[in-house]
Amino acid sequence: MAKKITIYDLAEELKVSPGTVSRSLNNHPSISKKTKQRVISKASELGYKVNKFAVNLSKQKSNALGVIVPRLNSYFMSTVLAGMEKVANEAGYNLIISQSLESMEKEKLNTKTLYDSGVDGLLVSLAHDTTDYDHFTPFSQSEMPLIFFDRVHNLANSSTIVIDNVTAGYEATEHLISEGCKNILHISGNLKRSVYADRFQGFKNALFAHGLGFDNTKLIETNLDTNKVEDVIAHIKNSKKPIDGVFVASDTFAAHCIKELQKENFRIPEDIKIIGFNNDPISELVTPSLSTIEYPGYKMGVLAVQSIISHLNGNINLQSANSISLRHRLIVRDSSKQK
Repeated sequence: MAKKITIYDLAEELKVSPGTVSRSLNNHPSISKKTKQRVISKASELGYKVNKFAVNLSKQKSNALGVIVPRLNSYFMSTVLAGMEKVANEAGYNLIISQSLESMEKEKLNTKTLYDSGVDGLLVSLAHDTTDYDHFTPFSQSEMPLIFFDRVHNLANSSTIVIDNVTAGYEATEHLISEGCKNILHISGNLKRSVYADRFQGFKNALFAHGLGFDNTKLIETNLDTNKVEDVIAHIKNSKKPIDGVFVASDTFAAHCIKELQKENFRIPEDIKIIGFNNDPISELVTPSLSTIEYPGYKMGVLAVQSIISHLNGNINLQSANSISLRHRLIVRDSSKQK
């Protein structure tokens, strides 16, 4: 392997100091044009490459943003990251992406690693079991921009980017009610996460607004792992009062519910109407096609990185911005429409 050329090698070749080489390469005004040309010419001749990481450290800037997500294997998260990467790359930033794998302990480790590596800001979607937020304190105390998206927490000196999940949950449930459903089941993610708690609140609000009431038989809290679909099907089959509508906080889980319910000879939507959440591609591939709430992941990613870079450029102050809310949209398909 060829030896990597350093400024010290250039200095020795040119019989000048390393400082002169460094200042020449950085176009410092104290260095003559003739010397700069000599240094640049020799650097090109020997194949010297600028260590951008070192240069950025000297400027107290890494041009890197840290991103922590629960998992990379969801369509929603892939669209968020696509939006983030587009804006970051156009602005000359790199993303350092890590997974918490739904573990608070791994989330803590990732946060420390990214902080110690000197990222300019952090974007986080919280893990399934996160209940302690002290690991984000170094970012907030040092006033480094910190944004929570999707699964969020209101922390001092940080911002959140979400949709109005309460209203979205209300609209999904009200749609089922408008289609004649009287006994609706909600399948939620972990209610410790605000994103799922808010959808559940919207679900309850719609039931009460339409005089249907709520009891615990109308809620199943899961981690939305499709291995748990069998438990949901058993609950539906064993319900004393026939369940005629299901609002699921995930399209993938909802699609698996449709498949398993059909195996049990339930007709969708004649016997049970179903609506999901996110507008993942699977919502159009499953039969019947799945009604859902469009969750604009790509726009969320774009806005998140635009906001953090605007803060770094001094154009906005994220510490004073509490929450940014994006628009959602109800999409009605065959799984919930009256025949």
